[in-house]
Amino acid sequence: MPRAGLTPEIVGAEAARVADEVGYDRLTLAAIAERFGVAVPSLYKHVDGLEGVQRKLAVLAVGELGDRLAAAIDAAPDDALHALAGAYRDYARSHPGCYAATLRAPNPDDEEHTAASDRVLATVLEVLSRYGLSGPDAIDATRALRAAMHGFVALEAVGGFGIPQDVDRSFTRLIDALDEALRNWSSRQTEA
Repeated sequence: MPRAGLTPEIVGAEAARVADEVGYDRLTLAAIAERFGVAVPSLYKHVDGLEGVQRKLAVLAVGELGDRLAAAIDAAPDDALHALAGAYRDYARSHPGCYAATLRAPNPDDEEHTAASDRVLATVLEVLSRYGLSGPDAIDATRALRAAMHGFVALEAVGGFGIPQDVDRSFTRLIDALDEALRNWSSRQTEA
């Protein structure tokens, strides 16, 4: 019989807290079970092992990130790219373990995770449509934007920017450069 009060959602929420505190790569069933005062086997009544916890956490985190990105561009429609990038960076900094759970693409058979990821993609594509981008151009731009933002937040998270200059300024300039690149994105010819 499942422990009273525990559900897959509660276990997933606690996994998010543990991941943010100790790191996604150090998330274990033992650490989660300890928080609830239960033995590890008790968690198997609620989740399908560590893989199930990681999946639950990914769905939760991608959903949260999607909510934040959508809210940011709604709040700043005239500067959607900077708003999107700022929300992305803020999420990565405030929820490092959850952010790490957002990085892997969902299994195509996982409808819940795919739906959460599609919402994030739709928000990014909405921003890119303001640059007149669609189809393959928008997908290429999405990948470039994500790679640039992830690279920045990943380096920032590990203390990779040691030069004593304002990191916020550098981030703003990165997004300014991406803005300029996106304005000319579809006019560039690429070789197949």
